[in-house]
Amino acid sequence: MSGCGCEVEIKDQSQRQVLYWLLGINATMFVIEMGIGLLADSTALIADSLDMLADAVVYGVALYAIGKSLLHKANAARISGFFQMALGVLIIIDIVRRSIYGSEPVSGLMMAMGAVALVANVICLVIIRKQRNEEVHMRASWIFSANDVIANLGVIFAGVLVFWLDSRWPDLVIGVIVSCVVLRGAKMILEDAGNERQRALNAQS
Repeated sequence: MSGCGCEVEIKDQSQRQVLYWLLGINATMFVIEMGIGLLADSTALIADSLDMLADAVVYGVALYAIGKSLLHKANAARISGFFQMALGVLIIIDIVRRSIYGSEPVSGLMMAMGAVALVANVICLVIIRKQRNEEVHMRASWIFSANDVIANLGVIFAGVLVFWLDSRWPDLVIGVIVSCVVLRGAKMILEDAGNERQRALNAQS
């Protein structure tokens, strides 16, 4: 059976199944969390929902990369990183707008939605844990899911502080932190993808 490609086929199928689950969970959570974020007038929730959208795009791009060359996978990871970076900038713009024009975040909705999102992302981590050290597009997926857990905990903490201090500023501060987590994740993905891309180019030359 040597050289039949069976191992690659099995791994690709396993990756595809994992990524479909991650894509479905994150796309669903983006819609729900964005709706609740707008209802709660919460920068932190809206930022976290956009992070979910970025992840959904990442997983879609990763699905495209399955079965393709190392160069294709590295380029796919780069696209994911650039998209996440763009969303991180958009989050910061929204935070600046809200800091100028004001907002009235609802702490109860923030904590409840943050807890639901946390459970969803822990499930994502469990699903992808076996592939977290594989190819670059799967490593990117692991990084995004791990970052999401940090962001969810931040949203819950922001809700607690908004309630305790009766102030909108914890929501804005956590929004900034979430955007930094998003941008840090984008930087890590771009660096990893750049190294893999260079390796692929060297192998071709």
